[in-house]
Amino acid sequence: MKRLFKTLAAGSVLATLMTVAAPALALDDQQKKEMGDFIREYLVENPEVLIEAQNALEAKQQAMRLQQSTKGVADNQKEIFSSPSDITLGNPKGDVTVVEFFDYNCGYCKHALGDMDDILAKDKNIRFVLKEFPILGPDSIAAHRVANAVRLVAPDKYLQFHRTLLGAQEHASEATAIAVAGSLGIGEDAIRKSMTQNPNDAQVRQAYQLANAIGITGTPTYVVGNEALFGAVGLDAIEEKVANVRTCGKASC
Repeated sequence: MKRLFKTLAAGSVLATLMTVAAPALALDDQQKKEMGDFIREYLVENPEVLIEAQNALEAKQQAMRLQQSTKGVADNQKEIFSSPSDITLGNPKGDVTVVEFFDYNCGYCKHALGDMDDILAKDKNIRFVLKEFPILGPDSIAAHRVANAVRLVAPDKYLQFHRTLLGAQEHASEATAIAVAGSLGIGEDAIRKSMTQNPNDAQVRQAYQLANAIGITGTPTYVVGNEALFGAVGLDAIEEKVANVRTCGKASC
């Protein structure tokens, strides 16, 4: 048996092990021990096989995630790109839309704030949609409630509010969000009245449902064309997808 196993090529050993796993119960104790000893010896002597297997697993998982996200985007075009409860920045008639799911307490979102500003400054034909997606606890949910009130009470000041709150180092909460709104001349009474009369519960539920459909597990996540980009991927990656959409109508040509 040992000689038989040693004839296996490195690239097929793990697949072979899966094949022999099912009838392993038919082996006697000595044969099981020999098989176990060989597997251990082989993997110790050829650890690169484990790296190859891990890489193959990650590639498979990435492909599955891309497939899910692409289907989720295709099935939810209106909700992703044209929800009336989202804030639209840049050119409202831009030829390409970039959607960002974000949380005010997300450190990576804070880091990526400059990417949004750079895109809006450099590309006058971009439509940029902010999708509020509070997933980092009760304080995030409360901060986003205030943000929604700002959107309704003083939409012309929302972008400055957004940049200030997201760009701050301190933890975002209802109190810090109201303080930012106050610094922009938006009265607390008006904010609280809007929060009571126009809660953003349905808006947040829709964001969660979209996240489940697309496979979003963290922030920031961007949607460009027919694809989702997970994480703070950087300006270059977003611009590449935008250019692809303009060239071939898809995020990847």
